[in-house]
Amino acid sequence: MIRKLLVANRGEIARRVFATCRTLGVATVAVHSDADADAPFVAEADEAVRLPGNTPAETYLRVELILDAARRTGADAVHPGYGFLAENAGFATAVTDAGLTWVGPSAKAIAVMGDKMAAKALLAEAGVPMLPTWTDRDEITDFPVLVKASAGGGGRGMRIVRDAADLPGAVASARREAAAAFGDGTVFVERYVERGRHVEVQVFGDSHGTVVALGERDCSIQRRHQKIVEEAPAVVPAELRRRLHEAAVAAGRAVDYLGAGTVEFLLAPTGEFFFLEMNTRLQVEHPVTEAVTGLDLVRLQLLVAEGGAVPLAATPPADGHAIEVRLCAEDPGQGFRPATGTLHRFTLPGVAGEFTPTRGLRLDSGVVAGSTVGVHYDSMLAKLVAWAPTRAEAARLLAGALARAELHGVATNRDLLVRVLRSREFGTVEIDTGFLDRHEEVFAPLLPADQVPLAALAAALAGAAGRRAGASVLAGLPSGWRNVPAFPQVVRYTAANGEEFEVRYRLDRAGGLADWSTDPPALPTGVAVPLPDSTAAAPTTAGTTTAAPGRAVTLVTAGPDRVSLDVAGVRRVFRVHRAGPAVFVDGPDGAVSLTELPRFPLPTAAPAAGSLLAPLPGAVTRVHVEVGQRVAAGDLLLTLEAMKLEHPVLAPTDGVVAELPVPAGGQVETGAVLAVVNPD
Repeated sequence: MIRKLLVANRGEIARRVFATCRTLGVATVAVHSDADADAPFVAEADEAVRLPGNTPAETYLRVELILDAARRTGADAVHPGYGFLAENAGFATAVTDAGLTWVGPSAKAIAVMGDKMAAKALLAEAGVPMLPTWTDRDEITDFPVLVKASAGGGGRGMRIVRDAADLPGAVASARREAAAAFGDGTVFVERYVERGRHVEVQVFGDSHGTVVALGERDCSIQRRHQKIVEEAPAVVPAELRRRLHEAAVAAGRAVDYLGAGTVEFLLAPTGEFFFLEMNTRLQVEHPVTEAVTGLDLVRLQLLVAEGGAVPLAATPPADGHAIEVRLCAEDPGQGFRPATGTLHRFTLPGVAGEFTPTRGLRLDSGVVAGSTVGVHYDSMLAKLVAWAPTRAEAARLLAGALARAELHGVATNRDLLVRVLRSREFGTVEIDTGFLDRHEEVFAPLLPADQVPLAALAAALAGAAGRRAGASVLAGLPSGWRNVPAFPQVVRYTAANGEEFEVRYRLDRAGGLADWSTDPPALPTGVAVPLPDSTAAAPTTAGTTTAAPGRAVTLVTAGPDRVSLDVAGVRRVFRVHRAGPAVFVDGPDGAVSLTELPRFPLPTAAPAAGSLLAPLPGAVTRVHVEVGQRVAAGDLLLTLEAMKLEHPVLAPTDGVVAELPVPAGGQVETGAVLAVVNPD
């Protein structure tokens, strides 16, 4: 039996495996990069070994370092998690050659399924439906097509190509991204199916000849070909479900599959389905299968690795419905640009359990409050899973928990996930892999723009209350009270989109809100002016608007972290959290992040006109132009790589490239000048 398990991975999957190990009495070993030294998964392991460096190539992809860690700690088994070396046949062989137990399928099965072209050929012989596939781009005549990485998955190395002229560039870019993520830049091309659904089947095999399907999942809601919403069971006809399960089991039996695996299919609008690939590992979305079956899939992995039998002979019936979302550090409004920083607060309400099968809400998180989100790894922070008796109830529970979450310090895709779950189309299962491309409305923040000033007012009042609470002189006076009330208190903020605005407010002698306004005014119906002191004069500063009927705002209570306002007879509570100049406001309609600006800012040097600044830390992988070259708006200037994804930097206008201060291979921080284009 396994006594001590080393997890050759990081983040939430390492914590997930450790959680099951604790219930089984198995000791645990973590390996970690320098960037992950203070990560929660390291603290939760019984032992941890440093892998010097930060990037995956320096750390988590170093087979010899991981095996040395196992030797030094006396681990007798290795679990690869997912990503990194999880689908590396050489790693599986090295583990078993070292006399350790490998928690996963055989190296042979990994090699066959890892070579997606070989896998397609093998499974076509087994009768599994296939899409037309090419390795020579000169043979392609029909578009659109999809360029895919032969090794690995997770959407990396994928490019949709609709025109033959774009194919060479897409192939080259996909090769670079695949090589960076998996160490293998091999790609192939297959026919792209418009409005297809991504449906996959969880299979499990053992050394006694059993291969069984444990149900299917629908993972159609994707961005950048990466899943962000997954659910089980898939809403498909019973006959189609049966055929999907049969095809998946046939795929597993074709390679004598051992352990957990996922067979992925593309479901066409016609009802046909086609094999995509087989992931020879545990999937990110495995919790939804655990939720509807009650099975602990990590426990089954360890059981099978020890030579045990899968305790199921047939597919278990699904009990209820489960939906998972991937909460990622990224900005959907900026093309899902990854975000970095410190998580000042990370709270999700109503969580019933973590990392193991749970009814209600389950959280599998790689971070906690105080964690630093860097640029070296995937942007996923956590997975939140909701189980309920019905699909509609699960979606409502999940959306409600996300909407009430306090996620402070790093931009996330939370608002987009809530809007997807609450959309009519999701509720009626009108979903496919192009869902986000067609539904721009889900990219809007939950908090309407006209409500931001009210949240900013709450931030300003909370700040005043905080200062008053810490006052040692005249502490009994209301904050900001003046004997001559001619001038309001003024607080300047920057919103997440970079827009600056002012909040002006004045309190009366009793501490009530006499009047308030914003500049620029952002409430289309007029900024509310509550008048608890009926003699208070309305402000006359430029940009102030007068009160609109039905919009009166009265201050109920104000504390450093909680402000209650009565808005036209409806009481609204705002939770306010300050971290230095950053202020985070969570209200009934949504959340907003603000940065309070200094009252007397110091002068700073502005970047040269036409400067293109790095949106996040990363590495410049390619420079596509030269100084002095004329470019048109939208031309590709250079490529920035961060969080294992490529981010194109485009010319904002027609002009001439004046400066390229960062060469290929150069590392940059947020705000660094990448290029200067002098406009025509």
